[in-house]
Amino acid sequence: MDYTLPPVLPLFDSANFLLEGNSVVNQYITQISLDNVTDAGLIIEHCSDWLYEQRHSENNYKAYRSELTTFLHWCFDVAVISPILVTRKDIARYIAYCETPPNELIGYFNVPQFKLEKTINERVPNPQWRPFVGKKILGKPQPYSLSDNALKTKIAIVSSMYSYLISEEYTEKNPAQLWLKHSRFAVKKKYIKDDDDNHHAFTELQWSYVVSTVSELAISQPEKHQRSLFLINLLYSCYLRISEISARAGYSPLMSQFKKNPHTGVWYFYVPFSKSGKARNIAISKSLLTGLKSYREYLGLSALPSANETHPIFVRHKAAGHGRDSGTLNANLGIRQIREEINTLINLAADKAFEDGFDYDSQLMRKLTAHNIRHTGITHDINLNQRPLSHVQADAGHESIDTTSQYLHTSQTERDQSAQNKPFNHLAD
Repeated sequence: MDYTLPPVLPLFDSANFLLEGNSVVNQYITQISLDNVTDAGLIIEHCSDWLYEQRHSENNYKAYRSELTTFLHWCFDVAVISPILVTRKDIARYIAYCETPPNELIGYFNVPQFKLEKTINERVPNPQWRPFVGKKILGKPQPYSLSDNALKTKIAIVSSMYSYLISEEYTEKNPAQLWLKHSRFAVKKKYIKDDDDNHHAFTELQWSYVVSTVSELAISQPEKHQRSLFLINLLYSCYLRISEISARAGYSPLMSQFKKNPHTGVWYFYVPFSKSGKARNIAISKSLLTGLKSYREYLGLSALPSANETHPIFVRHKAAGHGRDSGTLNANLGIRQIREEINTLINLAADKAFEDGFDYDSQLMRKLTAHNIRHTGITHDINLNQRPLSHVQADAGHESIDTTSQYLHTSQTERDQSAQNKPFNHLAD
C-alpha cells in the first residue's frame, strides 16, 4: 500500500459506492473483529443496511454516515467495546470524547471521505479527512467546541442506529436514548406504547402460503429455488437472524455449523457469535434435518456434513459482480442478498393468497419481511408446538425470558377454555 491513510478511517462511502464495499475498510474491520471486537463486521453490515435506506435524502445520508463513523471509531479504537455492550455511562464518555477530541482528529475544511486512488484504480479513504471539523477565524484555528444543537443531533443519530438494531433484534437496549432521557435535553412527556407495536408473525394461513409457494418453486425451478426452500426452512425452524447466516468481513457461514452431538446423536446448528458475541447451539427438528439432506443431495454433497466441511451454506447462483467477492462463484450470500430473496418469495406467496381470495392476508403479508420469519418460528413454537419458554429462549438467544414471553399470544376464548379445564386436585382422578 503506497498511499497515506487518515488517522481515523471513514467507514461508509457515498451511496453510489456503498454496496460495492471497500477493500481498505474491509481489511480494517476484519482485523478489529479478530483482535478486539468480535462482532465489528456484523455491526458494519447492519449500519450499512440502515444507512443505505437513507440514500434518498442526501443531507441525511451525509450526516448519518459521519456520525456513525465517529461513534464506531470511538467504540472500536478508543473504548474497544462492541456497540451493543455500550451503557448509558459509556455514552457520557463518548460525549466527553467528542467535546474534546484529539487535535490530530480535527480538520478545518470539508473534504470527501473517499477518493479514487489512480495508482490502483480503487476508491480509498481520503488522507485529508478528519471526523471533527473546527473553525478558523482570519486563517487562525479556534479552540474546538461542540454546540448543544450539534450534540443533540449527534446523540439522536446514534439513538436512531440503536433503534434500527433493536428492530433487527440485534440488541435490546438503546443507551443513547437512556442518556437523552436523563440529560438536560430530556423532553418532559410520557411515551405511550402503540398496542400494535409487537412481534409481528405470519398467521398459520399466511405461513402456509409461504411454504407451499416456495415448495412449488423448488420443484419447478430447482436450480434457483432449492436454495430458497432450505433458506426458509432454516430461518423458521431455528428462528435465526439473517445476520447469523449471511457472510460479512471475518465470517463465512459453513455447512460444518450443522453438528452432531457425539453422546446423544442429536443434530444442532451452531451459531459462533451473534448478539454480544455469544455463541449458541440451536436444536434441529426432524423436518429441518430432512430438508438439509434434500438440499445437500441437490448440491451433490453427502447426506450430512462432516465436522470439518468448508462448503458454504448458501452460495450464489452466479459470480458476484462487484465488492469483496467479485468474480467468486461459491461466495456466501450477504445480508442484503438474503433479505432481497426472502422479500421476493413473500411477495410471490402474497400473490397466491390474493388469487385465492385472501385479499386482506395478502396485504398484510406484503408488509412482512425476512425478520418476521424469526418471529413466526418463535410464536409457532410457543403457541402451537407448546415448547417450554426456557427452551425457546435458549434457541432464540434471548437474554431474558421476559423477551421470549412477549411471543405468548392467546385469545379470550382460549383463555376461557383453559380456565374451565383446570382441576382442583390433579391427583383426584
